[in-house]
Amino acid sequence: MEPVQQADDAAGAAGAAGRPAADLVARLTAALGADAVDASTRRRAEYTSDASNYRVVPQVVVFPRSAEDVVAALAVCRELGVPSTSRGAGTSVAGNAVGTGVVLDFSRHLNRVLEVDPEGMTALVEPGVVLDDLQREAAPHGLRFGPDPSTHARCTIGGMIGNDACGSHALAYGRTSHNVVALEVLDGHGRRFWTDDPPADLLAELEAVAARHLAVVRTRFATFGRQVSGYALEHLLPETGGPRGTALARLLTGSEGTLATILRARVRLVRQSPSTTFVVLGYASMHEAADDTPALLAHRPLAVEGIDRRLADAVVRRGGSVDGLPTGDGWLFVEVGGESPEESLAAARALVDGSAALGSVVIPTAAEARRLWRIREDGAGLAGRSPEGLPAWPGWEDAAVPPERLGAYLREFDALMASHGVDGLAYGHFGDGCIHVRIDFPLYEQDGAQRTKRFLEDAARLVARHGGSLSGEHGDGRARGALLPLMYDAESLTAFEEVKRAFDPADLLNPGVLVRPAPLEADLRVPAARPAHALGRPLAFAYSHDGGDLTRAVHRCVGVGKCRADSGGVMCPSFLATGDEKDSTRGRSRLLQEMANGTLVTDGWRSKEVLDVLDLCLSCKGCTVDCPAGVDMPTYKAEFLDKHYAGRLRPTNHYLLGWLPRWSRLATLHRLETRLVNALTAVPALASLAKRVGGIAQERPLPRFAEQTFRAWFGQRARAGAARTGGQPVVLWVDSFTEHFSPEVGRAAVTLLEHLGFEVSITTERVCCGLTWVSTGQLDGAKKQLRASLDALCAPGLPEGAPIVGLEPSCTALLREDAAELLPDDPRARALGLRVKTLSELIAEQRPDWVPPRLDPDGDVRAVVQPHCHQHAVMGFAPDAALLAKAGVDAQVLSGCCGLAGNFGAEDGHYDVSVKVAEHRLLPALRGIEQDPRALVVADGYSCRTQADNLAGVRPKHLAELLVDALERQGASARR
Repeated sequence: MEPVQQADDAAGAAGAAGRPAADLVARLTAALGADAVDASTRRRAEYTSDASNYRVVPQVVVFPRSAEDVVAALAVCRELGVPSTSRGAGTSVAGNAVGTGVVLDFSRHLNRVLEVDPEGMTALVEPGVVLDDLQREAAPHGLRFGPDPSTHARCTIGGMIGNDACGSHALAYGRTSHNVVALEVLDGHGRRFWTDDPPADLLAELEAVAARHLAVVRTRFATFGRQVSGYALEHLLPETGGPRGTALARLLTGSEGTLATILRARVRLVRQSPSTTFVVLGYASMHEAADDTPALLAHRPLAVEGIDRRLADAVVRRGGSVDGLPTGDGWLFVEVGGESPEESLAAARALVDGSAALGSVVIPTAAEARRLWRIREDGAGLAGRSPEGLPAWPGWEDAAVPPERLGAYLREFDALMASHGVDGLAYGHFGDGCIHVRIDFPLYEQDGAQRTKRFLEDAARLVARHGGSLSGEHGDGRARGALLPLMYDAESLTAFEEVKRAFDPADLLNPGVLVRPAPLEADLRVPAARPAHALGRPLAFAYSHDGGDLTRAVHRCVGVGKCRADSGGVMCPSFLATGDEKDSTRGRSRLLQEMANGTLVTDGWRSKEVLDVLDLCLSCKGCTVDCPAGVDMPTYKAEFLDKHYAGRLRPTNHYLLGWLPRWSRLATLHRLETRLVNALTAVPALASLAKRVGGIAQERPLPRFAEQTFRAWFGQRARAGAARTGGQPVVLWVDSFTEHFSPEVGRAAVTLLEHLGFEVSITTERVCCGLTWVSTGQLDGAKKQLRASLDALCAPGLPEGAPIVGLEPSCTALLREDAAELLPDDPRARALGLRVKTLSELIAEQRPDWVPPRLDPDGDVRAVVQPHCHQHAVMGFAPDAALLAKAGVDAQVLSGCCGLAGNFGAEDGHYDVSVKVAEHRLLPALRGIEQDPRALVVADGYSCRTQADNLAGVRPKHLAELLVDALERQGASARR
């Protein structure tokens, strides 16, 4: 039997979702150890997809700890005829990092920068090192790695080498292939070598390939800077020295793991430009911007990036800002360099003068430029919805043409999309002629796969007609491999096969890619998924932005992988704590997608695998705003838990923590009763027993109930005639945490609101928004709580239409956003969302001229501020930041989650992760102010305050308390 047929049979033996071969698992485990080999259904599901449209179920996932582990694993694969696929961050958009056999994840352990040589200007790295980590190691020497894809915070050097990645600064520094010095690799024969000392027989074979196809290699390859599709055969030419040294490394760069597996890489570093200036040029359209690009290249810019009005509008729809863009509907972001600020500024002005732009903005400061660059970097996710709001997909992700052809190509490409009835937001590296676009392919429709295929074939013919490349930096993978005959002639394709045979005759290295590619329409993920109603049980949430279908909602995740990086927001705290794919937003989405597919994860809502990946989700809601695709994992988790436990007993902490408002009400009926409860829970043995029975972490102190609830204080005050009347009406939402645990926050809020001229009302009924029911997936109970709350808020006696002020961010966010999704048929729920405000929002809208007294008249007061995750996600923190600044607070506003996150950090089994999350930002910041007696800690969230108290012995203040403190100081000073 032919080796290729053996590989195909081995892959097919496992089936699309069958059991992995026992012999393969046993052999790998013996060679690498059990902790490096995972063939569980859950783990395989996490690795079925990368950032592409494709779904391919692996037999085994391997986490090599050393190069020797890689050698051992691939030896087993060769002996058994099992394919292997190398994977870094899994951000490949063309299906380059999925396979039917063994997937090797290099990012877990093989992620070190082994050496930085400042004199030689090189670095030695393992393939799983993240680009930003390499940049941090190189920066102290004034060096950097030149290519910088928008995924720089999570993409790995090995993945960049596999795809020949580029990024925005390829104009200045070239593609990854131009920055690779030497590679240590293992080829399909099992030969381990450095590219500057390759096996003699390999050299002979490659030289023979070049000799047989000399004319076609000289005329059809390296025709322009972004010809990335296929193999880079120009490096075989004798005039370049033949396939030796750097040329051989460059041949392997961009080969997508089909020729050899990278073990180590020596890469070139470049000097950072001493000074840069950022220029934004505005044009009537993106087409005119493309037309002007060739003229700008004469100024030798470092980067020329293009976006259009529709992408900018997508930023605004997601709550972002595009302030600072000049006049126009298409823009070029241009960076120029110089030896000094004066020199780069002069270069920028010369470039503006030489352009045909309608308007321009020159930005000399890196901080302001960074905000605008963010628009471009988030393009991949922002473009995940079409202008009409439909899901948009990769597949024609990075075609490139010579820059002088770009304007004409874009016009024809727009016409092509219109003729096929599809649309997408185009943007990209205009200086290199490389365009990114995600298109609303009709993948959910019955004939969607075939219609998508027809479009891709026409698009390939179009780009070939313009002398371009199907791929300009992401590789061909499964998305474009079958289109190569439309770009290359038969002789070129024959040369590709001969090169593949020289390195990997058995076709075991990433088969189905480049040579003998799989059909374009094979293994598409979305068409194979069932709608959520096929799983049984009606959905509790409306999923109004996803056509009412949870399946469509979870397929928002195409694998961009921003959840794997510390990108300055909240997402994803559990992955940052564990580094495990299962604990990323993407990993969880994959399991939910597999639940919808039903062939690997087969037990639907009862799936233990899905329950497992959701276990460490903090329900922080960070993904709803930080994920460019708008994944809403807390909602999906609540939905799943609701269905998973339907009709059966739940974990005890669901009853204890999920019903916390109910138990709190019982514990605080009378002061004597409250004192007794507090006294009993203060006894260590009793507290330990209660926590063990209730599923609470033993390390977590039990909270103390307030002896006087907020409502009791409010009623007592009203009866005494101390409340302000006659002011502008507002309703204060009395959440369960303020009511039972932090009534001092409510008292401060009333004092502040009355000082500002408001008359404060509260509901007559003791009601709850249902937050704890939602977070534990008890959605019938949550709806019941919400309906009662709506009844109470609409009851006679409360001011109709008055603003509703929330003090606890998580409850405020639920009323503002989730209520309408849980009760879509109740118009009161949507109206409620429009009325709910945070304290700072109310002040900004109703008392914009109010300036709070400074906390210290003699100077700013330093403060560590921990915004609540739900506030970050739903309301935003800008109004709070403005108030703090007015009060003279020098605020260190923390990104990231505190780690307690409502019930998460209190549950048994979560404590260690909760602490690790806190160590990411909160605890280091608290340690940083220990020596400053004037420093403050500010946190509106009860869970944030509790976490700081539990782990650092610090009791933060709510914004309301802080401002009332300032008022009291002002009053005391006036009295003196």
